[in-house]
Formats: sequence, C-alpha cells, structure tokens
Amino acid sequence: MSVPAPSVPAPSIPALAAPSAAGNLSPEADRPSADPDIRHDWTIAEILDLLQTPLLDLLHQAQTLHRRHNPGNHIQLATLLSVKTGGCAENCAYCPQSAHYETPVAKEPTLGVTEVLTQAQAAKDQGATRFCMGWAWREIQDGPAFDAMVAMVEGVKSLGLEACVTAGMLKASQAERLAAAGLTAYNHNLDTSPEYYGEIITTRTYGDRLQTLAHVRQAGMTVCSGGIIGLGETLGDRAQMLQILANLSPHPESVPINTLVAVAGTPLQDQAPVDPLDLVRMCAVARITMPKARVRLSAGRRQLSREAQVLCFMAGANSMFYGDKLLTTDNPDRQQDLELLAAIGAKPLEPFQDLPH
Repeated sequence: MSVPAPSVPAPSIPALAAPSAAGNLSPEADRPSADPDIRHDWTIAEILDLLQTPLLDLLHQAQTLHRRHNPGNHIQLATLLSVKTGGCAENCAYCPQSAHYETPVAKEPTLGVTEVLTQAQAAKDQGATRFCMGWAWREIQDGPAFDAMVAMVEGVKSLGLEACVTAGMLKASQAERLAAAGLTAYNHNLDTSPEYYGEIITTRTYGDRLQTLAHVRQAGMTVCSGGIIGLGETLGDRAQMLQILANLSPHPESVPINTLVAVAGTPLQDQAPVDPLDLVRMCAVARITMPKARVRLSAGRRQLSREAQVLCFMAGANSMFYGDKLLTTDNPDRQQDLELLAAIGAKPLEPFQDLPH
C-alpha cells in the first residue's frame, strides 16, 4: 500500500534542503562525495519505498552497506546521565520532564561537576566509551551553570571518553566554547517531520532545531540528531524526518532512533506501543541513507526482546545506550547487555573510532 508523503514543499526547510548559511554545516558540504553510497539528495518517495520494502530484502541491503562502511562488528556503548532533571520550560508532548505536565518525574537539584565526573569514571569502568550528559533546559544560558557544563566536558574528555551534551538550543558562541572545551558531539533531535512537529511541540520551532545543528557543525563538533517513532506520526512523517537527516551534508555522525516510552501525565500517555519491526525498518533505512553514521538504539530498548535487538543490529544499528537509566526512564540491565553482545560476537567500540577529529 502506498503511503502519501507529507505535503511540505522543499523550500519550507531551506536550512537542510539546499546549501545555505544554515544548511552548509561543513566546509566539505560543497564537495561531491567520491563514494557513490554517500548521497545528500534523497527524496521522500525514495525513503518511503525503502520503509515499505519487504523486510528481508531491506535487511540484506542495509547489512551490505553496513559491512562496507562499518567493518569490525563493533557496537558503541554510550551512557547517558541526567545532570539537570525536570522543570523544563518546553512542552514536548512525550517528555515527563516538562513543567507543563504532572508526571512521576520531579524536579531535582542539578548535579555538580565532581558528582558528574565520578559517574563518568564509573561508566568508563563498566565499559562505556561515550558519556552523554543531559540538561532539561529549553536553551543554554550563559553563566555559572554553563561554566559548570564546560568543566564537565573538559573532565569527561580527560578521562579518555567521548563527551556528548544535550541541553536544548545553543548560540554560536556557546557552541564554539563547548568545542574549545573538547566536546565530541552535541545532541539535538529533530523528533519528527516538520508537518507533524506542531502536534508535539509548540514552544520551539523546527527552524530553531535546524539552527542549533548548524551552530554545532560550524563550531567543528560532530552532530548527534535523530528522532522518535510512536508519537502518532504517519509513515510519511518518518520518511521525511529521515530525508532531512540524510540530506544534511555531511551526515550526522550519530543518529539516535527512539521509540516512545509513554509516561503517565504526558499528552501521549495512552499511545500504543511501537511494533518492534517498525524500529528495525527505521534502523535499516537510517543505515542505507547514512552509511557511516552510528545508528543508536535509544529510548524504548527496554521493551525489546533480545531477538528484536539483534534484528536492529542486523539492520545496521551499531550503538546503544548502556546503563541503568536513560535520563529518567529505565534502561536494560547492564549485565544483560554485555551477555547479549557476547552471544552475537560483537565487541565494544573504542572511543574516537571513525570520528573526524
């Protein structure tokens, strides 16, 4: 069955659809790729076709590209710590940290530098090679809290870990300061398509998100950006989100694929669970359209069986969040994850492998 694409004209997203001040996220953007697998001209129709390809054919195509561009059977283990929890001014319909909703997640004191670095060391000792830190902010504000963030980044890098931050929107000057501190990546997800976005968030525009990604790239950091499925979006919305990401030049180095974890008190608390095979398809199409990216299994992995996770790895996922918590939601048991990797013969990826800096 053919699923119509969202009726959003390309000019509505000029930051990513064509080279521009916001769209040229790297000096390399104007140079054509010597690798025919690397494209930045995907259409929504092409991606819809991929999402509806018979699953075994799709897996074969994705695994072929995956092995070509990601040899070694490695999976990155990333740990995510909530530094500032709750009380966020945004109204993201999926988020229990929003101050707009009454949820089980209470506002907590912000963690200090010493505590964060202690947890980073513990994550490293337990096998993580990327340490991600999250702040429930609409945007980064200059001042003591940002100074502490910079110190945390410097400390995490001094431990020999990749450092990633997610803290809402940021200005160009802030991105430059984080880059100077050694930040490996900044995470800022697109969440969904431009057309469906207004059904999920009204306190920040899609253009705001694109501008933050541009600031990240222009500061010389790698981009971590993906989305969420299970929000009530159509297949066309999923296709357009992937199209926007895949037409970034260069591609995001990290692409988290989240499934909604419906939390009581949020507007999406009654959403039906996502079919695991839909997640497999999203991982496969992300791999096909962004062959070198780290496709990361993120929120919702606790609801997956071992077999469903293995299918995601077959589809090209090569990173996962590792540890007891994923911000405020439970994550699979760490020992179970290690046993799963051992069962399939996968090895943890060393830090800074295949990154451009």
